[in-house]
Amino acid sequence: MKALRYYTSVPRYLLAGRLGKRYPVPWLPLKLEELQPPEPPPGWRRVAVRLAGICGSDLALLFGNNSPRLSPFFSFPAVLGHEVVGEVEGVRVAINPLIACRERGFAPCPACQRGEDNACLNLTRGAFAPGFIGYCRDLPGGWGETLIAHQDRLIPIANGIPDERAVLLEPLAVVRRGLRLAFPGWPHNLLVIGMGSIGLLTIKVLRLLGFAGELHAVARYPAQAAMARQLGASQVHGATAEAAGVVGASRHPALIGPPAWRGGFEAVIDAAGSSASLDEAAWATREGGTLLLLGAPGNLRHDFSPYWFREVRLVGSFAGAPQDFSEATALLPDAKGLEAIVTHRFALSAWPQALGTLRSRRALKVVFDPRLS
Repeated sequence: MKALRYYTSVPRYLLAGRLGKRYPVPWLPLKLEELQPPEPPPGWRRVAVRLAGICGSDLALLFGNNSPRLSPFFSFPAVLGHEVVGEVEGVRVAINPLIACRERGFAPCPACQRGEDNACLNLTRGAFAPGFIGYCRDLPGGWGETLIAHQDRLIPIANGIPDERAVLLEPLAVVRRGLRLAFPGWPHNLLVIGMGSIGLLTIKVLRLLGFAGELHAVARYPAQAAMARQLGASQVHGATAEAAGVVGASRHPALIGPPAWRGGFEAVIDAAGSSASLDEAAWATREGGTLLLLGAPGNLRHDFSPYWFREVRLVGSFAGAPQDFSEATALLPDAKGLEAIVTHRFALSAWPQALGTLRSRRALKVVFDPRLS
């Protein structure tokens, strides 16, 4: 099978982290190769990939923005791609990419016993190398023509749901998980910073789940702003400071550096995952409010004073548990129009153009279609 495989390179990782947006896409340690597909063990199925998304965590890995302290939990070289819709014997399926105790050959650990196999304690050992589908050298992800997955990780996709919506199931589960952890009850008002695919999905999921409060968004680009409005944002702002001012937050100039704020939003979601967005999110959250971190940041410089000085509660979330996948799947039929987030699709061989398009901000969501030549 043809597949895009990522190779670990510490010098390239360091160089990419130093150059940032100036790092040339063709220098990335990706290779389009002809690989022997793994044989499915008992209880596993072979999946023909239809579409596979490019996730923000994939970009962080490729461009040196992820934390090296996470390296023990993944294994390379690997075929990336954990947002997947495919086909098994004529039936369309999405996948839950997690590889937990069941797949690794262990009795359930405490996390898996709770139904939270996204926090499995055996992620690094057992029948497979560390990681999950798309971040494991033994289990190729969706940036290839086929993959294998445990039959219990396959989620049938109903007729009438387009592939472009189905491929968003995994990030939908991520959003559902974060909202569950952060908000046992809905806040009066809420700000989402960053209108990439996670931020846009957050807007839609909040409305589908019945959040009827004031829902504000911060978008850097016109296409993002237009999509945020289409998916349910009450107001869209060009900057976090503008949004904070709308809800009556007061700005206080600091001796040096950025200003401080009093007041703000009852809840803020950082879906951008940068040092700047997290700093802005922390100060835009009112005293005693909640900040949910969904943006998968890596190494950041961050001012933590808002958390103690203003008693802001910080909640992080990484991946969906089975319950979140079930609830995200139930949302798909009503999530009409969500497929418009997928603006570009590319053949595997066109990976430099795909990643270049995503970095140029000409796209909302980019996917690979291995069926294209």
